[in-house]
Amino acid sequence: MKLKVCGMKYQTNIEQVAALQPDYLGFIFYEKSARQFDSEKCPEIPKSIKKVGVFVNEAIDFVIEKINTVNLQAVQLHGEETPEYCLELKREYEERNTMPMNTVKSGPIEIIKVFSIKNEFDFEVLQPYETVCDYFLFDTKGELPGGNGYTFDWTILNNYPSTKPFFLSGGIGLDEVEKLQEFIKSPASTFCYALDVNSKFETAPGLKNIALLKYFREKLEE
Repeated sequence: MKLKVCGMKYQTNIEQVAALQPDYLGFIFYEKSARQFDSEKCPEIPKSIKKVGVFVNEAIDFVIEKINTVNLQAVQLHGEETPEYCLELKREYEERNTMPMNTVKSGPIEIIKVFSIKNEFDFEVLQPYETVCDYFLFDTKGELPGGNGYTFDWTILNNYPSTKPFFLSGGIGLDEVEKLQEFIKSPASTFCYALDVNSKFETAPGLKNIALLKYFREKLEE
């Protein structure tokens, strides 16, 4: 199962986390977040690691600007973005990327649409997004769009009706390793593509504890 470390903020810390070879690094472009990535540049990291930009109800022009300036390979939509928005974002990006005057050609962009879960969830809301997103991400519903630090009831995913791969997020830390091992063996994880970790591995907002991340990965691989 793949690993995404989200909420990256500090240049040196980004390089340290990248040295652990996660599959994705997440950068939050949301001004109300304590983990907002406010730099125009990201340090060089291995090409095997995909950079994900996290956005909340942003204008498409702003999202495309960040894709190009930070060289993102995926966008994570954490607000009330509609299926039409997702389709327009992908089309607009592809159109601009293939314009003759664009001398820097980038690959296709992946779209990850977030859905928040508390005690229950209506999976029917996923259907309109099936053809316009590459992945779903299930997070814990809380006061903020992400980074709330606690899990939802993963057994809800036993009712997952899709074959679309998804990211599992929300309060995942060392205390959840045993629960994760059980989840991975359960039918609920059939289409779980990646784990998304954030606040449980921080010494401060946006500053990741390298030793904890390394230990977490080792425990999952046991």
